Amino acid sequence: MPSPTSILSLLLLLLLTVTVSSANVIRMYPKQHIVGPDDDPKCESWKFSIEVNNAGSWNSIPRPCIEFVKDYFHSGRYLSDSRSVAAFSLTFARSVKVAKGDGMDAWIFDVDETLLSNLPYYEDNGFGSQPYNDTSFNEWVNKGLAPALAASLTVYKWVKKLGFKIFIITGRGESQRVVTEQNLIDAGYSGWEKLILRGSDDEGKKATVYKSEKRAELVKQGYTIQGSSGDQWSDLIGFAIAKRSFKLPNPMYYIP
Repeated sequence: MPSPTSILSLLLLLLLTVTVSSANVIRMYPKQHIVGPDDDPKCESWKFSIEVNNAGSWNSIPRPCIEFVKDYFHSGRYLSDSRSVAAFSLTFARSVKVAKGDGMDAWIFDVDETLLSNLPYYEDNGFGSQPYNDTSFNEWVNKGLAPALAASLTVYKWVKKLGFKIFIITGRGESQRVVTEQNLIDAGYSGWEKLILRGSDDEGKKATVYKSEKRAELVKQGYTIQGSSGDQWSDLIGFAIAKRSFKLPNPMYYIP
């Protein structure tokens, strides 16, 4: 007979909504002949390797796999993977005995490809068939039109309802604070404790170091980081890490 935890996870998967919805560095290949997603099964193995961090640092999508990545987003597999992560996140969140008095149980979220999706930008730029352009990407971010990743929005709302204090730590710079705050609100997020962006003192730091330092500051303030959600390993590893970390899929880029 399935355990209560297994049943809960299945129910959460069924309940999560399905909605088709910045990185520091994204390098892409120029336009070229593309091999279809079914023509090269190595692309599925490549995606598996980057998600579990077997590949380590990588800075571009393999040429035959650009169409595979496009199909991954459009076929529903991306949303399915995101909902699976959300289900496990919520199973854990519900298992935590959140202290009602001190309010010091924290959950940390990243922004890009975690709370917000830049899928519209990638669609307009060929999913890597065109070279990445930092100027055009920041122009997209500054429009404040990134939609919510539906699975993450569900987790966010439940985590807040359960009584966790929510902190958002992003690699975006302070110059994008206003547009980021408004974009998050427009996408359905509210009630966070603090939105943390890179300041002048954080320039040049690798994401792993920067985010670890910000988590350490929260721990020093007395918070217990119960959970953390991010699309990059650098969102989750380092020091002052959460009791449980949950990585969302992202085959578009890698940030160390």
